[in-house]
Amino acid sequence: MKAIILYDSKTSSGSTEAVIDSIGLSLAESGFYVEKAKCTPFADYRFVRDFDLVVLGAPVYYFVVASQLLGAFIHGNLKKNLRRKKVALFLLCGSSEPVAALLYLPQLKMHLMRNKILAEKIFGPAALSDGTVDSFVEDMLLEYNKGPKSRALSAKWTEEAKEWFDSMPAFMQGKFKTMAEEYAEEMGYTEITLDVLEEARDNLGGT
Repeated sequence: MKAIILYDSKTSSGSTEAVIDSIGLSLAESGFYVEKAKCTPFADYRFVRDFDLVVLGAPVYYFVVASQLLGAFIHGNLKKNLRRKKVALFLLCGSSEPVAALLYLPQLKMHLMRNKILAEKIFGPAALSDGTVDSFVEDMLLEYNKGPKSRALSAKWTEEAKEWFDSMPAFMQGKFKTMAEEYAEEMGYTEITLDVLEEARDNLGGT
C-alpha cells in the first residue's frame, strides 16, 4: 500500500510540516509506504496515479486555503490525476472547527466531487498534543480498510438506472452490475443513478 501527502505551506519546518510528518509516521506504522510532496500550480501530477491513498492538506491564510494547493487543482492537472483515488483532507487554521468546515473545506471539496473522501479534519494549534492527528489517521484507515461492497449492498438503484440496466444484453448484466456497484462503493455514492452507471462504464473502460 502506498500513500502520498500533497501539501502547501509558506514556511518550512513549521506546524504544517510537523502535522504532515506525524500523519506520515502513523500511516507508515500501519503498513503504508509514504511519500510527501509540496504542491506547485503547474507541476505534472501523473505520479499520483501510483499511490493508493492521497492525503491533501494545507494551512489557511487570510480566509483562503494556501494558494499552491488550490492552484494545482485550478491550473494544473492534479484533479485529473486524482480520478478514482481515495483521498483524505485536512486544514490547519485558528478558526473554530464549524467555521472552518463551512468556509474553508469547501474550497478543496469542490474539486473532489467524484472522489471518495475517507476523512476530513480541521487541525488547530494544539493538533500534535490533543490527539486529533491520531484520530484523523484512525478514521482514514477505518474507511480505507472497509471491505468491498460494504456500501454497494445497501446502495439504491433509481428506476431510471434499473431501466437502463435491464436494456443491456443479458450476458453482460451480471458483470456490469458487479462493476457498477463496486464503483459506486469506491466513489462513495449511496445511490446508483443513470449518471453513475454511465460514469462507471466510461471510467472502467466499458462499452
